[in-house]
Amino acid sequence: MSTNVLRTADGWWVLRGGRAVPVDTKAATTAELIADRAAVREAESSTGTGTPVADLAPLSPVTAPCRVVAQMVNYRSHARDSGFTDDIPPAFFRKASGSLSGPHENIIRPSHVRFLDYEIELGLVMAAPLPIGTVVDERDLPSYVAGLVVTNDVSARDVQLTRTQFYESKSYPTFTPTGPYLALLAPEDFTHLLDLRLRLSVNGEPRQDRTLADMIVRPARALTLLARFQTLGPGDLLLTGTPGGTALKAPPKPVEKIGALLPPAWKWKAFFQIQAKNPHYLHSGDVITARIATPDGRIDLGEQRTPVADANRPPR
Repeated sequence: MSTNVLRTADGWWVLRGGRAVPVDTKAATTAELIADRAAVREAESSTGTGTPVADLAPLSPVTAPCRVVAQMVNYRSHARDSGFTDDIPPAFFRKASGSLSGPHENIIRPSHVRFLDYEIELGLVMAAPLPIGTVVDERDLPSYVAGLVVTNDVSARDVQLTRTQFYESKSYPTFTPTGPYLALLAPEDFTHLLDLRLRLSVNGEPRQDRTLADMIVRPARALTLLARFQTLGPGDLLLTGTPGGTALKAPPKPVEKIGALLPPAWKWKAFFQIQAKNPHYLHSGDVITARIATPDGRIDLGEQRTPVADANRPPR
């Protein structure tokens, strides 16, 4: 069974029911904690009563600096929303680890961003180095992946689309809420990955809801493809794509064909005039709730609740 670990300003904790037991470790980073599994196991078997989880203020269980890599358009439902009808070549992009934030912190929208979007994603936290040329089979996953986290790949769509700039549009501070828990997996847990269900709502309204069975390139294959050009190390994070249901969707085909005939400046002006009528983009005061778990609770990564705030202004 998986072991849920939580990080606070005071250190690391192992969850047991609704209580948390401190881990007796000097680990300051996620990589160091992964290396000190003996301390985690000791806390898990401790007879102490622990502290109520509700009394703790969780931080991101993935510590910076680290590598943060993400997969593009990796769920069939998201591909349909994005207007793809043919097979999609696997693609990756980087995010700044400075975008990592806690599971209950505000998401801060920069003042120049109008179209702020959400993307719930399953995060893989690495356990071991992934050298260039590594081939990862399904049976190898427990050797390379230590555990899983809930992440939200927050995106400034106007920056992403008009500048074709993934790195900037997804790397502003607070644009990768992570946690609350790092679920450290036992080898047998990996056979249950496809049962994981990703759910995201905004102000209580469901927006995204899919299992990993909707995924196009699954984790072992993704790590193999990534290792063609990118190394990873313990504590690094791979975001594995988002299901359909984001605010951004491709325009209808006739509109897209007309837009292709326009000069770029006119095309984007017309596109964002349409987007301005879409109520699903995020605004100050919105609260995003995101959780990932298997139906039987064998793997439960916990729940994020992240308010949205404009830069230099509190949520309304």
